[in-house]
Amino acid sequence: MIEVKTSSVSDGEFNRGVFATRDIKKGELIHEAPVLSYPNDQHQHIEKTNLADYAFEYGENHSAILLGYGMLFNHSYEPNANYEINFRNHTFEFYAFTNIKKGDEILINYNGDVDDKDPLWFNQD
Repeated sequence: MIEVKTSSVSDGEFNRGVFATRDIKKGELIHEAPVLSYPNDQHQHIEKTNLADYAFEYGENHSAILLGYGMLFNHSYEPNANYEINFRNHTFEFYAFTNIKKGDEILINYNGDVDDKDPLWFNQD
């Protein structure tokens, strides 16, 4: 259903993104990413690594690194996917927010809400 390919949206070192290998219907589960969580007071150590740009908030007192394709979805203020945190299963579940066509890049809003247009934390001065 999904694959990693070169993305024109990304400006990182590897320029990767997640793409649909078939049509995906609105509401369909795209990917379930397992979570590796850690207490927020340990984030200072993560900040010294490249992983800092990929960490997600995971509840009030924790942050998380997502396994699988979880950290490879790129950002858009007009996303075609969203995610929900499943604390019981310790996963992030990515769903199609709109119908997605085969070959389209799957994009999420890094602010966590599809309608949140606030500047991203790494673009703030």
